[in-house]
Amino acid sequence: MFVLIIRTLILYALVVLAIRIMGKRQIGELQPSELVVAIMISDLAAVPMQTIDIPLLAGIVPVLTLLIAEVIMSFVSLKSKKARKYITGEPSIIIYKGHINERELEKARFTLNDLMEELRLSGYPDVSKVDMAILETNGEISLIEQSKDGMTDFPYILISDGEINKAELKRAGKSEEWLRKKIKGDAKNIFLASLSSEGELLVQRKEGKK
Repeated sequence: MFVLIIRTLILYALVVLAIRIMGKRQIGELQPSELVVAIMISDLAAVPMQTIDIPLLAGIVPVLTLLIAEVIMSFVSLKSKKARKYITGEPSIIIYKGHINERELEKARFTLNDLMEELRLSGYPDVSKVDMAILETNGEISLIEQSKDGMTDFPYILISDGEINKAELKRAGKSEEWLRKKIKGDAKNIFLASLSSEGELLVQRKEGKK
């Protein structure tokens, strides 16, 4: 019995450490890859807890392997935007200025009934009053309501991690030439450039870049 308690405490500590290393997220906010790893880790750790005949390393080694794989994937996702697109996906604008984007709904395999249910649960049953609805990479929908003057405070993300977002430029009614003049340099040196609804451009350069 004492051995079983010690094994359980060791595996418990290992699982807590693994989840802690994966980041400070709630279960509903986990990315698909993170959720898969979390479920697999809990299952792998449960087997040695229940059966003393199974060596403790049979639970520790797979958990550590999954943890290392997740850390590597997170690092690759952080450094490569292309890899990030396939690993975690990208947010999708499914409603813009009260208009539902059918193509984005279809790509996300999100039905109209699902969307209307989410809107009702969020307190926005009238689509025409939604300025923007974004389907986030974790499956949640972020809603921005139209103000009385028809404007919204939601900024246009023109540059993200050194890459120009052409879709956001088009939505903001700006050109790449205009943006390059504003940032006075190469977009690759810009960490974030956002344009507010009032036309104010915020530029944050990457660390170490003048």
